[in-house]
Amino acid sequence: MTRPAVPPLPRRLLAELLGTALLVAVVVGSGIAAQQLSPDDVGLQLLENSTATVLGLTVLILLFGPVSGAHLNPVVSLADWFIGRRAGTGLPLAEVGAYVVAQVVGAGGGAVLANAMFGVATTLSAKDRATGPHLLAEVVATSVLVALVLALVRTGRGAVAAPAVGAYIGAAYWFTSSTSFANPAVTVGRVFSDTFAGIAPASAPAFVGAQLAGLVVGVAVTLALYPDAADGADGADDVVVPHATHPRSPSSKDLP
Repeated sequence: MTRPAVPPLPRRLLAELLGTALLVAVVVGSGIAAQQLSPDDVGLQLLENSTATVLGLTVLILLFGPVSGAHLNPVVSLADWFIGRRAGTGLPLAEVGAYVVAQVVGAGGGAVLANAMFGVATTLSAKDRATGPHLLAEVVATSVLVALVLALVRTGRGAVAAPAVGAYIGAAYWFTSSTSFANPAVTVGRVFSDTFAGIAPASAPAFVGAQLAGLVVGVAVTLALYPDAADGADGADDVVVPHATHPRSPSSKDLP
């Protein structure tokens, strides 16, 4: 079966920018709404915030997946490059960098948009989160997310990625003490929200470091469970990580 060619890079970058912007707008916007609707009940705020995020993320993956793969997350893009580099099925490293830039810019824009929709000033968050338990939670949350995404796509089950990833993030909101940011771009975006959903600039680098550690763990788990993962995406239904007829660059063709 002939697989469709990957869309041009500018179109994919636009999808990643818009998708990540809307994801952060959903997270921050629902956080602001929750804080306004339930000012005295943090548990209810978290329920409202997590429910909106589950539904929003699922829709965004369905909307942008066919264009860019709906990575919307630098660790997913990095994992795609690393685990697919032998077979030439992952993103070229140069495109990973472009994806990450689009995701981070989009995340910042999404926070500003959410603030504007609720008439809230865009200021840096004062919510400190970088404690030992929170950082451990980010390693766990990110590692499972990466392993889930790669396992689904590399075993030809990309069609269920939208509900599966949405469901996992919804669960991780509750079983991790950090509420599962699991995304360096979203972490940067949430710096610009001094609300329930924000994170202080001083906490963000530690969170990103924990998420990168989670990336390493998630890739290791994937390779242990699916040793032939790089060659496993044969179907045309890949969503979160696209592996259509992606041209190999000469520099990646013979990587060990």
